[in-house]
Amino acid sequence: MSIKDSLIKIKESLPSHVQLVAVSKTKPIADIEEAYAAGQRVFGENKIQEMTEKQEALPKDIEWHMIGHIQRNKVKYMAAYVALIHGVDSLKLLKEINKQAKKHNRVIPCLLQVHIAEEDTKFGFDGNELNELISSNDLEALTNIKIVGLMGMATFTENEQQIRKEFQQLKSLFEKIKPTFPHLLHLSMGMSGDYKIAIEEGSTMIRVGSSIFGSRN
Repeated sequence: MSIKDSLIKIKESLPSHVQLVAVSKTKPIADIEEAYAAGQRVFGENKIQEMTEKQEALPKDIEWHMIGHIQRNKVKYMAAYVALIHGVDSLKLLKEINKQAKKHNRVIPCLLQVHIAEEDTKFGFDGNELNELISSNDLEALTNIKIVGLMGMATFTENEQQIRKEFQQLKSLFEKIKPTFPHLLHLSMGMSGDYKIAIEEGSTMIRVGSSIFGSRN
């Protein structure tokens, strides 16, 4: 199936409130152009350098989402254009994003990443750390970032019950902190293997790569 056909098939199956982030990491510019020609405008990358090279080469109405783990010293390379940062997992990182956003006179939307999986390999705040951050005054000083949602990755497993449970956990955290953050819009959860479950559990944004572009090398 072509990229265009895969994309159309997925988009037709999504509820209207769910945004599709096409994960284009490691994929060539030609593949992104094909998805762009089919109407896709939101792309996700996990390496800042690669994303910046693609951003410079491709149409300027593309929204670039940084979905990978972020090294603080690389934030400056994307601060001028990034549309949404998914994997914000520390106050230090928030402060760096704020500092770099200020230089470009921008307010950068961010998602707080929550660790919901049983695997230790995933990054993110745990529930207590999230509550601590929210109840502290640290965020008020950061006027060049905007917390617009939460992001999480479920355990990589065939066990649907476990995946569901982890997504439910993230959704309930989302509901709990919503009163504190008036801009809370996005619940980014679900990837190629589990996005259907994620949508059933309240996801508003899914990150899909291999189901659109084919498997990675």
